Amino acid sequence: MEQRELGRTGRQVGVVGLGAWQLGADWGEVGEDEALATLDAAVDAGVTFVDTADVYGDGRSEQIVSRLIKARPGLTVATKMGRRVAQEPSAYTLDNFRAWTDRSRANLGVETLDLVQLHCPPTPVYATDRVFDDLDTLVQEGRVAAYGVSVETCDEALTAIARPGVATVQIILNAFRLKPLEKVLPAAAEAGVGIIARVPLASGLLSGKYDESTVFGADDHRTYNRHGESFDVGETFSGVDFATGLEAVRRLAPLVPPEATMAQFALRWIIDQPGVSVVIPGARNPGQARANAAAAALDALPEATLAGVREIYDELIRPQVHQRW
Repeated sequence: MEQRELGRTGRQVGVVGLGAWQLGADWGEVGEDEALATLDAAVDAGVTFVDTADVYGDGRSEQIVSRLIKARPGLTVATKMGRRVAQEPSAYTLDNFRAWTDRSRANLGVETLDLVQLHCPPTPVYATDRVFDDLDTLVQEGRVAAYGVSVETCDEALTAIARPGVATVQIILNAFRLKPLEKVLPAAAEAGVGIIARVPLASGLLSGKYDESTVFGADDHRTYNRHGESFDVGETFSGVDFATGLEAVRRLAPLVPPEATMAQFALRWIIDQPGVSVVIPGARNPGQARANAAAAALDALPEATLAGVREIYDELIRPQVHQRW
């Protein structure tokens, strides 16, 4: 698999990674054996980067990933912190950072976290000098090797990129979220900051497997967070109305190369965007993990295809999401 520099971490990672939210919670039940088999399949297919968070299953995802890294050394594991408490800027203190990272270190079974990210904190946090001084302290203390941020908006990303210690920015980027292409990716490339592209399949919409009759489980965020009831609505279907997303996918289908699935096409589109370090699709089973990784081997998409994606975005998706995030 193609390797790319992960921003200011100094690490090389495979361009397709694995997002481990699904292995913790909020996507329906995934058993531990299935979760471990999924992780193994991803690594066997060339994945070297795994993204998790302390809040996924309240630590379950980190604990499952810990079993992987014990058996498969040499991987890069990123985790995230801050979403297990009330979302108030005052919670982002050095004492809390130490406690949160100590918990993640224990869950993952490591002395030093490869990369810790603030997990979509309140917007004022990005502009608070003390927060980034405290993150520098975590590096000096050896709790973390590098730090980054996960953001909801392009403005938050640009504020973070300007911080000299920020190694990576994680942002929603997919065929339904083109705004980061305008300023965020160029700014990150100029600063040497890595871009981790999350929600690459728009919560599965861009897999092409859903239609108007699809029903998600009660414990699946695609049921309980469609209007932002539990967290930012942009995390569910990228903030796109489900019916609109289905229509957009139908319009995208003729652009998919014959050797690719819709999901692989959507992942390849992200890989082809200048400045992307790694894309982190989730997977619930080994087959999904292998299929996602195979997107890295597809040929780059032609310019006409990229233009077609933008045309569909501009007509159907832009009015719903572009100004919001």
